[in-house]
Amino acid sequence: MRNQGIGSWPARRARKTPERIAIVHEGRRQTYGELHQRVLRLAHALRGLGVGRGDRVAYLGANHPAFVETLFAAGALGAVFVPLNTRLAVPELAFNLSDSGSAVLVHAPSETAEALEVPHRISLDDYERLIDRAGHPADHGPLDEPVSPDDPCMIMYTSGTTGRPKGAVLSHANITWNSVNVLIDADLAADEVTLVVAPLFHTAGLNMTCLPTLLKGGRTVLLGAFDPGRVLELIEAERVTHMFGVPTMFDAMAAHPRWAGTDLSSLRTLNCGGAPVPMRTIEAYLARGLDFSQGYGMTEASPGVLYLPPEQAVAKAGSAGVPHFFTDVRVVRSDGRDAAPGEEGEIVVQGPNVMTGYWGAQPLARGEWLRTGDVARTDEDGYAYIVDRVKDMFVSGGENVYPAEVEAAILNHPAVAECAVVGVADATWGEVGRAVVVLKPGSDADADGILDFLQGRLARYKIPKSVVWARTLPRTSSGKIIKPAVRASFIDQAPSA
Repeated sequence: MRNQGIGSWPARRARKTPERIAIVHEGRRQTYGELHQRVLRLAHALRGLGVGRGDRVAYLGANHPAFVETLFAAGALGAVFVPLNTRLAVPELAFNLSDSGSAVLVHAPSETAEALEVPHRISLDDYERLIDRAGHPADHGPLDEPVSPDDPCMIMYTSGTTGRPKGAVLSHANITWNSVNVLIDADLAADEVTLVVAPLFHTAGLNMTCLPTLLKGGRTVLLGAFDPGRVLELIEAERVTHMFGVPTMFDAMAAHPRWAGTDLSSLRTLNCGGAPVPMRTIEAYLARGLDFSQGYGMTEASPGVLYLPPEQAVAKAGSAGVPHFFTDVRVVRSDGRDAAPGEEGEIVVQGPNVMTGYWGAQPLARGEWLRTGDVARTDEDGYAYIVDRVKDMFVSGGENVYPAEVEAAILNHPAVAECAVVGVADATWGEVGRAVVVLKPGSDADADGILDFLQGRLARYKIPKSVVWARTLPRTSSGKIIKPAVRASFIDQAPSA
């Protein structure tokens, strides 16, 4: 088999465990043998549309078997998969499609998808017919495209710190080594039943949860949207052993009326990311005999960087853990030297899971340390504690929000002269945005008008929840807004009407 990428995984799995269940979705069960055949037929259909080596194939939609099949089919052709965030607005999605040069968009039916321009569009309404028309793979001859582990596998877009998202190019080797890290550190088993409720378009849902399970030959249960009652129902009905979520998801489950009566005895591992797990959450699950593994990652590292095993969840509460098995991490001072225990420094990462570079930019040199921009400190045992996120970024409901992008959208409002966006604490989402706005002389606007202006221009989770007014914004001598001073002055101020 000349294909050494993840596009060959279904074929390799099918020759070992063809009758084992690979995917469960809305009551439908698909074996590894069936997954292999559908991936081959879809690959032939995509090739019939002209898709070949290096071409980009995008997907827009909730968790669905078609997402997984499209990823593997693209990989079988040597094409590059581009998962799109369903929470983005049309202009944001259009940029990702244009920037990546995607030739095909496979999508769930939606007005958003229909508003996007792409050479070839495949709605899930037509998806099955496309696969049926492809016929049996034997009708087309062999499909054994040579794919190297170093070839690009997917482009995952991250929110840009300068107002534009960047596409992290992850190779087949990056994805494979990240999966190996997960299999080693989380100790996933061949009989794993993994509930995938985190969005597959996010690196945690796809690369930390779904793909390692499929590599191991376990079963993935796909859920299109998070509903705490439905999650608890599926855990009991499918005998789920493993799942990933963000703290707000686990809190919602514990607060649901079904919580006390749900049989959770099948669960072996709960993985939590996006933010440290609060002690109240840890205690609620410990009372049910469950504990959490936690970690720290970034899309550019496929994403696993640090991992905290469940047996350390209480003793090392607040820590993101130690480096994944095949990943190396340093915490460095501004002079480039390693920070001492307790001393703050920037996290830098190296390993076979670190991206090849950003799409359209100079690739990283082999062995180059990736600077994360995140500040951490380590304890005497080498466990890392995240001190601050990437400069001004904040995390809302597990989603990274970069203020520069939000500020750029607000500045398009005709009444706005200046603005700064900061994260403020929120009981539900962890943090939400607050916009500090300076109006143009003689202009008038209210908070609702500012926020309504952003509807359709930004994903809903990026839109601030409050607005406060300012006469001026604190700036450096070079004219840059001083974010710490903005936070100090406006984070406790009552929102404007």
